[in-house]
Amino acid sequence: MRMKSACFTVLLLGAAWAASANAAGWNPQGESEQLEAAQQAVATFKANDSTLEEYFKKAYGYVIFPFVGSGGFIFGGAHGTGVVYEKGKPIGRASLTQVTVGLLIGGQAYSELLFFRDKATLENFQQNNTEFSAQASAVVANEGAAAKTSYDNNGVAVFVYVKGGAMLQASIGGQKFSYAAGLTD
Repeated sequence: MRMKSACFTVLLLGAAWAASANAAGWNPQGESEQLEAAQQAVATFKANDSTLEEYFKKAYGYVIFPFVGSGGFIFGGAHGTGVVYEKGKPIGRASLTQVTVGLLIGGQAYSELLFFRDKATLENFQQNNTEFSAQASAVVANEGAAAKTSYDNNGVAVFVYVKGGAMLQASIGGQKFSYAAGLTD
């Protein structure tokens, strides 16, 4: 009984950390704050991998999640909000939700960047049809990584930049995305 209580407490703390970290790192109140956070995250990605510039030039669109909070113990979750761009111009908002189960413990904060190869891929995302299973892989943004990466079979390329925390994870689950046109409520 004591072990179950300890596991539940760690899970609750991980979820609370992820929620509070996400709230602290993202201010959904105003369009200017959303765009500023997105622009800062893009600058961080570019600073860590200059070869990403080709993706920004050639991709039809992209979505940037400046802050994703992730945490858990056995059961885990992650959440973040971001800005969607089409041909370099902001067109809407997105949210990322992840649920996992398996061997995992800890908490982590990261930024996530998805590139859409063409108009059809972006439209698929806008129809809330994009999700990733545990088999999907994201590339950690560091110098030269983008030059060695290509789009997956669905026309999406995913990059992450780890901001902090520690997470041991061997689990199954996936990410689900939702899209809303426009930037203000």
